[in-house]
Amino acid sequence: MPALETEAIILKTFPLGEADRLVSFLSRTSGRMRGVASGARRLKNRYGSTLELLAHVQMDYIERETRDLVRIQQCDLLESFHAAQSEYALATGLALISEITEMVLPEREPAEAMFRLILLAAGEIERRKDWRLPASYFAFWTVKLGGWLPPLERCGKCGAVLGARPGYHASWSPGLLCEDCRRPGMQSLSPAARKLAAVLKSERLDKIADAAVPAALAAELLAAALDWIEHHTERKLITRGLLETA
Repeated sequence: MPALETEAIILKTFPLGEADRLVSFLSRTSGRMRGVASGARRLKNRYGSTLELLAHVQMDYIERETRDLVRIQQCDLLESFHAAQSEYALATGLALISEITEMVLPEREPAEAMFRLILLAAGEIERRKDWRLPASYFAFWTVKLGGWLPPLERCGKCGAVLGARPGYHASWSPGLLCEDCRRPGMQSLSPAARKLAAVLKSERLDKIADAAVPAALAAELLAAALDWIEHHTERKLITRGLLETA
């Protein structure tokens, strides 16, 4: 059976047997897939650094109709985020992107917009040497692409205009609530953070200067976006807790 070729992003790898690795990857043409990289755990192997977290690779693989897992034949590195991977805080930001991608994307459905979004956000984490704004941008656009972004200027329950007042969110609520409708345990999203959302919606991440976005506002918007992701996927993000130590 001839090998298929695709651009791919490595999402995660797991040990498999004594010498192999199970690889979760996002194919540019075929969506999220899983495959076996034979011999990848051996000291001398043909994969080198191509199976690192969020590595952008050109991949050859063989697919059989009776098997869910493809067999990865070869990977050629197109782009690596090695510098970010070597710093704990930045690596945590990359891990968050990986975990979100695995949570929100179904298997074998093309997701060209997410593919480009991952490369943009990971590249900006590496370039800026800071994960906060890129992670916020990535999470916000994941919510938007998923069709989960709620109205940011009105209460999701009573419809009141928020205006200069904060909205409130939680992982068990799909939108923002006003002060009158909020429930205990909800976090606030300030008017300034909602304005940042409008900026992220209209500007590419690589065109936004760090100085233009206070870290506190990026953190506010990130928290809201992660709540909405957890709500709609009905799963908790493991890496979310690690961000507090990053």
